[in-house]
Amino acid sequence: MRVELGKAGALRGKLSPPADKSISHRAVLFASIAQGQSVIRNFLRAEDTLSTLGAVKMLGVEVQEGPEEVLIHGRGLRGLREPQDVIDCANSGTTMRLLCGLLGAQGFFSVLTGDASLRRRPMDRVAQPLRAMGATIQGREGGRYPPLAIQGGALKGIQYRMPVASAQVKSALLLAGLYAQGPTKVLEPLRSRDHTERMLRAMGAELSVQEGWIGISAPQSLHPLEGTVPGDFSSAAFFLAAALMVPGSELLIENVGVNPTRTGLLQALRRMGARVELLDERELFGEPVADLLVRYSGPLKATDIEPQEVPLMVDEIPVFSVLAATAQGTSTIKGAQELRLKESDRLSAMAQGLARMGIKVEEYPDGLSIQGGGLKGATLESFGDHRVAMAFSVAALAAEGTSSIEGAEAVEVSYPDFYQTLRRLLR
Repeated sequence: MRVELGKAGALRGKLSPPADKSISHRAVLFASIAQGQSVIRNFLRAEDTLSTLGAVKMLGVEVQEGPEEVLIHGRGLRGLREPQDVIDCANSGTTMRLLCGLLGAQGFFSVLTGDASLRRRPMDRVAQPLRAMGATIQGREGGRYPPLAIQGGALKGIQYRMPVASAQVKSALLLAGLYAQGPTKVLEPLRSRDHTERMLRAMGAELSVQEGWIGISAPQSLHPLEGTVPGDFSSAAFFLAAALMVPGSELLIENVGVNPTRTGLLQALRRMGARVELLDERELFGEPVADLLVRYSGPLKATDIEPQEVPLMVDEIPVFSVLAATAQGTSTIKGAQELRLKESDRLSAMAQGLARMGIKVEEYPDGLSIQGGGLKGATLESFGDHRVAMAFSVAALAAEGTSSIEGAEAVEVSYPDFYQTLRRLLR
């Protein structure tokens, strides 16, 4: 699908972004192994999260889907059933990586696959420590790439120093640790999003944190969940950026999760001189939530993203790159090599697209250098990546001339109503 967008007038009004994708994934998986029925309100109905919902159904979990809520009838830690077919994770790396942790502890055989994009994404970062715990995980190229064949069984706890901060790997190991003999401890080199820790604690699990090590021990049982998933900050970020780039804009973005392990972009925006206010701060589903009021703040100033900031804004790097392209001065991003292993090589995708829009960009193995300037309309490729598609759509609003975004259907992965919402706010 091709979408054409041109330079916009002010964006005005209010919106509620889709439910948080990371929390929706985890709520479904954790509720499936809880004791009893969980009630999940405002569940994100997008391609990625529906892959997780489909996976738990294949594992014998009863799911009731209503217009306002999803009911998950948990089967307890040992109640999952061997799937009768291959589990298709489609484009969702979160689904596959977290399932590796869960299935590696089950006493049955399962196979995970995905679309062409997901089958190109390496899984050894999660498979290797799970093998050290005793799981049998095989795949292409020595177990590096999907499809993955998993023979679960008895696991033993390990201490594992993660070479790269990854909330998905951490979550997979903590899930496996619920079943392992002896404690499982994970050390992150940098802090990553902590939705798993918050949710497990809310469900009655005991976790320990000592000198950066996050530990969990079996046996434990999980209480059912009941709550409302907050809005996704990563989805809200595209409208934050749009309002900050288009003169005269003012948006109220309601019910946004503002977990501090997710909002590194807000810190970067403040350094750039952006005006973003957090209103009515509260809590949903054990997560901090607020309404975000964003106003056009005049030309932004360039800033640098250091390696320790990347895990706190890893999904926002594409849209930050667009903001940097309109800022005064040169911005740099360092320590972001993880972005080369996402749905696309996001560093290369953003560098290519911004260069087409007339921006001077230098690409490095772990980041970018972006010299701010005037954006020009261009034909831009999403590379099948939802965040790249939305980032270039936002860039088009501030560019002279018309831009065409190829492969715009990729937004269905996380924000199915993105273009409808954008057009409504531009009226």
